[in-house]
Amino acid sequence: MSSVPTIYLIIALAPLLGAILAGLFGTGFLGKPVSRFMAHRITTALVGLSMVLSFYVLYDVAQGNTFEGTWYVWAMVGSYKMEVGFLIDPLSALMMTVVTFVSLMVHIYSIGYMADDDGYERFFSYLSLFTFSMLMLVMANNMMQLFFGWEAVGLVSYLLIGFYYKRETAIFANMKAFIINRVGDFGFILGIGLLFAYTGSLNYVEVMDKAQELSALTLPGTDWLLLTVACICLFVGAMGKSAQVPLHSWLPDSMEGPTPISALIHAATMVTAGIYMVARFSPIYEFSDTALSLMIVVGGLGALFLGILGIVQNDIKRIIAYSTLSQLGYMVVALGASAYSVAIFHMMMHAAFKALLFLAAGSVIMALHHNQDIRYMGGLKKYMPVTYYTFLIGALSLAAFPFFSGFYSKEHIIEAAGAANVWGAGFAYFCVTLGAMVTSLYIFRAFFVVFHGTERYDQAPHDDHGHDDHAGHHGHHDKPKESPWVVTLPLVALAIPSIFAGAILTQPLLFSDFFTYLNSVQHTGHDAMRELTLSWHGWLAYGLHSVMTLPFYLAMAGIAITWYCYVYNPKAPAAIAKSLSFLKPLFDNKYYFDWLNEKVIAPFARWFGNELWVKVDQGVIDGAMVNGSARAVGAIAAISRRLQSGYIYYYAFSMIIGLIALITFILVYK
Repeated sequence: MSSVPTIYLIIALAPLLGAILAGLFGTGFLGKPVSRFMAHRITTALVGLSMVLSFYVLYDVAQGNTFEGTWYVWAMVGSYKMEVGFLIDPLSALMMTVVTFVSLMVHIYSIGYMADDDGYERFFSYLSLFTFSMLMLVMANNMMQLFFGWEAVGLVSYLLIGFYYKRETAIFANMKAFIINRVGDFGFILGIGLLFAYTGSLNYVEVMDKAQELSALTLPGTDWLLLTVACICLFVGAMGKSAQVPLHSWLPDSMEGPTPISALIHAATMVTAGIYMVARFSPIYEFSDTALSLMIVVGGLGALFLGILGIVQNDIKRIIAYSTLSQLGYMVVALGASAYSVAIFHMMMHAAFKALLFLAAGSVIMALHHNQDIRYMGGLKKYMPVTYYTFLIGALSLAAFPFFSGFYSKEHIIEAAGAANVWGAGFAYFCVTLGAMVTSLYIFRAFFVVFHGTERYDQAPHDDHGHDDHAGHHGHHDKPKESPWVVTLPLVALAIPSIFAGAILTQPLLFSDFFTYLNSVQHTGHDAMRELTLSWHGWLAYGLHSVMTLPFYLAMAGIAITWYCYVYNPKAPAAIAKSLSFLKPLFDNKYYFDWLNEKVIAPFARWFGNELWVKVDQGVIDGAMVNGSARAVGAIAAISRRLQSGYIYYYAFSMIIGLIALITFILVYK
């Protein structure tokens, strides 16, 4: 075991300890010495410890202190050591702080939100286990450990999405997420295998050092560049984990999990794992314009067209879920433009305002006795002032309103797409620019419908089995009231970075030496970051200049349209919907991706799997190899039995025949 600073071990293992204590000793699995009260105390305290230490590590890394080393050898494959270790640099340190901060806010929020749930201790165990998995992913110094964290996050997300395992829709949703992510993971492990096969190492540093050498190689039997194939395979993994077209359809369905899980999965953790992975492998991606083009086109598609679906949703959580799909598309566009630090910057800003929006939506859902349909909301501003203003802050940041955090990251992505010099950049620039209006339309539609206009909460149909099943519902049509402090405190804590983080952090994260690892890899022709540097003159000038840009006017137009339609003239949406009724089937069926998966791909997969089972497994393996071997032995034995007659003259005759054959062979071949 190598010398690894104890602080790194504590950060990674503290949430695991909390998950073990709450999961094994709080659920009755090994008795129940840990009570409900102690379960949330222990897990929240240990995640809080990880967060505090992560911020210290971030400060230490900012002073120039990095670490790369092995903790222990997990396995030996021949002479190769498969190791568990840590790489602590600006990228991983920033991810550690984001993951632990959002996780702590979700832990605190869940104390109030899940208070009446029967699976309380199990829920907090899953939360902490999810945090541990993400920390192992982002702190890894090698691809084996990255893959472990990658799969562990997928497994725990399966448990969290299907937390209400007695509900059919939850079972369907978690299985859908699991299967679609396995499709992506197949490509991911192929990419890792290719890099390992040609470098002989799983260690990041050793693999990146050979990038130049690998760039001259082609895949055997083809004229495809080896690094292009490896990068595309890795990106297929990111498409699954970060919900990119066409592997995106699992993410809206994951709303079947409790609302805190929606915040944790969609804000800073699971869905951003793919963004982190591509940024980590950026020295390799810079050698493949083909892979960059694929990313920038796929990201543009998601940023615009998946965001449009958010406009037609009525479930408040699904509106925000489609927002996540759109914002992930923005991050992938930045990756394709070689603006890796901008992608990570937007991921960080998105973590704050998207967690804020989900938790604020959960606060509304609690107040309305777990009704999630915005058509049965309205006029909540006077009942829930804290939730109202924090949701507004999140919405303004998401819509890139000048001087809010999301403005600085999102505007730089749009500029990076315009400055990119890869095929498809023009299409992506169009998508992310028009996406500015789409973003305002879906989030402010939700804002105005939920908090303004006529009160409709007393018109909601009674449902004893709402999305988030809890015991102890109060009167279904009681007047809404503000959520308790354990719910509103995380909202306020997340609102602060949603306002100020962008102005404070743009300069140090994008235009200083902090992200040298990401900003120094751009090759000739990949000049997006250089262009952004030339246009940066400080946070104040950047914000003031925005009022002269097209994205600003598109975003303001979106806000104005939603105000007119849902506050000033509530009859307008019905008229607009009637005039665009020919698009309704397309939007209702979500561009038919689910239909394609369920009616075409799934039946083909079942047929193909059945053919493999019948013809290969039963026919070749069981029939020919296993049972065939047994039949051959039986046939030989049957013949041998006939030769073993027991008569001496049979044996004498056989010996004479054998002797004659041997003498003949010797004489012929002498």
